[in-house]
Amino acid sequence: MAWDTNGWRERIGPWLVWPLPMPRSGAEPRPRREEPRREASRREGARRPEPRRDEPRREEARREEARPTGAEDHGGRGRTYGSSTAPAATLAPPRHAARRAQADPERSWWGTPVIGTPVDEFEPRPPESVSYRPDLVVDGWASEDLIVRAASTRGYLHRYRGTPRQDDLAVAFEPRTGSVVFAVADGLSSARHGHVGSSAACRAAVTAMVSALEADPQAGRPLIDWQGLVDQAAWQLIAQARTLLGPDTEPAVAERDFATTLVAGMVRPTAQGTEVSLIQVGDSSAWILADGRYQCMLKSKYTADPEVVSSATAALPRTPRVTPRGGLLQPGEVLLIGTDGFGDPLGDGTGEVGRHFAEVLTRAPNPLSFAGSLDFSRETFDDDRTLIAIWPRTAKPAPRR
Repeated sequence: MAWDTNGWRERIGPWLVWPLPMPRSGAEPRPRREEPRREASRREGARRPEPRRDEPRREEARREEARPTGAEDHGGRGRTYGSSTAPAATLAPPRHAARRAQADPERSWWGTPVIGTPVDEFEPRPPESVSYRPDLVVDGWASEDLIVRAASTRGYLHRYRGTPRQDDLAVAFEPRTGSVVFAVADGLSSARHGHVGSSAACRAAVTAMVSALEADPQAGRPLIDWQGLVDQAAWQLIAQARTLLGPDTEPAVAERDFATTLVAGMVRPTAQGTEVSLIQVGDSSAWILADGRYQCMLKSKYTADPEVVSSATAALPRTPRVTPRGGLLQPGEVLLIGTDGFGDPLGDGTGEVGRHFAEVLTRAPNPLSFAGSLDFSRETFDDDRTLIAIWPRTAKPAPRR
């Protein structure tokens, strides 16, 4: 695909390609962390002695005790914590046979809700990243017609490893149409700079939607060129790769090191009701929560349809053909847009996690409570989580004095 960069750069401005420090030429790689037994012994107060040659079975039992059970895929189903290059203890938060008694069994050591068996307590490591990457992002506000809550949290696995949060979000209000535009993205775990890619994709998508809505509408044309939005977000990943790695970086390198999923869309008040439109690249998704039940609005990786399973592997900067989906959001319903760190534990919504959010989202909580609920502790579900929730307002706010 040929990229026309000049016009797009003029529209979004240079601020999206924020300056990032260039890697030093010939720099030595960072030293690996200490071996897991040494790290585990430091946490326990004394180093565990090396096993004798006649105790292989006992040592293997110790390793199995340190490995989590019920491992999940990408923070959800199917992950294998073991590795041929690194023992399991470096890859997942530790598990101990005896858990420390909690003052409140329904709250984790972090003060977040516990659903089922919690993750064991540990002090998170700082993220190693080329740019600032906070552990938690929280946002929340209301327009005349809509209420918005948004949060993105670093997963327990990334906290334990000291790796950055790869999820991100962006949400904005466009006053001419009264629309809320949004994007959520999940940098692929295999992508070295997936967290940079997710941020670039979200900001490019939201900027493109706001620019389209601010322009005078033309008869017979949709408000937003959704395919063009995907192309523009993909270009931003390539631009970020060239900012970080050098101006001659090929798109294939951006695909390898900056790949990310994306769900972008808008909620717009109309005479017919609150209209929702969304597009999807990858396995992040969106749901309608109504009367305690969840209706998935986009393709889901839980379906047996092979076409859907195949599309869930797509990621920017590849640009698949997208078709917007949507409908009307009724009073009393909640639109949820999230990454698979939320979608995996949610499943079909009939389990403990689904019941938890059905109760929490009955009405819009304050933004910090919303973020705390998203950061729930549940063993094996340790991926980053990002969620945007949008409610239609049933009563108009009183005019300001």
